[in-house]
Amino acid sequence: MGIMRLLVGIGNPGPQYDQTRHNCGFMAIDALVKRQGLGPWGKRFQALTCDWSPAGQDKVLLLKPQSFVNQSGAAVMAAMTFYKIVPSDILVIVDDIHLPLGHMRLRPEGSAGGHNGLRDIEQSIGKNYGRLRLGIGQPTATADQVNFVLGCFDQAEKADVTAMIDKSVQCIASWLEGGQAVACRYNGPLVAPPTPVKSAPVKSIPPTLTSAPPIS
Repeated sequence: MGIMRLLVGIGNPGPQYDQTRHNCGFMAIDALVKRQGLGPWGKRFQALTCDWSPAGQDKVLLLKPQSFVNQSGAAVMAAMTFYKIVPSDILVIVDDIHLPLGHMRLRPEGSAGGHNGLRDIEQSIGKNYGRLRLGIGQPTATADQVNFVLGCFDQAEKADVTAMIDKSVQCIASWLEGGQAVACRYNGPLVAPPTPVKSAPVKSIPPTLTSAPPIS
C-alpha cells in the first residue's frame, strides 16, 4: 500500500489554545495518535506531521497546521503537492458553531460554511475534499463569537466533548477503512433520539359498562 491519504486537524498552535473550542480538529487528531500509539511528531509543510501505516490500508499522513486556523491552506497544499494526494483522499476535521455540541457531520465536499480554516483551504485546493465537522454549539446572543470559539469548554460540557472526540476517532477510522458511504453512519448527535413509541388506540368502553346499575 503506497498511496498516501491525508488527515488534517484544524486548530491554533500554542499552549494558550489547548482545549479551546476552535481546536477540536487538533483534539481529534491527538486522540487518534494516542489510540494508535503513533509518534513522534515531526515538522514539515509548516505543520506538525505524523506518519501512519495501518495494516492492509493506504499510508496516512496526519497533519496539524501551525500557521493558525485562518492560514491552514498552505500546509495542506504543500503536503498534497509533495505526496501527489488527490482531494478526495483528504479529510479535514474542524469545529462547527452551527452544529449542537456533540453533533457530527461528515461530507465528501461542500462550502466553508463560515469557517475560516476551510475557506483558506478551499482557496488553495478547491472544495472537493472531505470534511468532518464537530459541533461546539453556538454562543449566546450577547456573547462575542471570537471569544466563544477561542474559549475553553464549560465544565458541564466536557463529558460530551470527550464522547464526541472518541466518536470522531471511530468515524475517521471508518472513513479510512470503508470510505464516505460507510463512515457517514456516525453523522448526527452523540445519542440518537429515541424512536417514538406508537401508543395503542384507546378502545371505547361499551355504554352498558359505564352506566350506573338500575335501582331495584
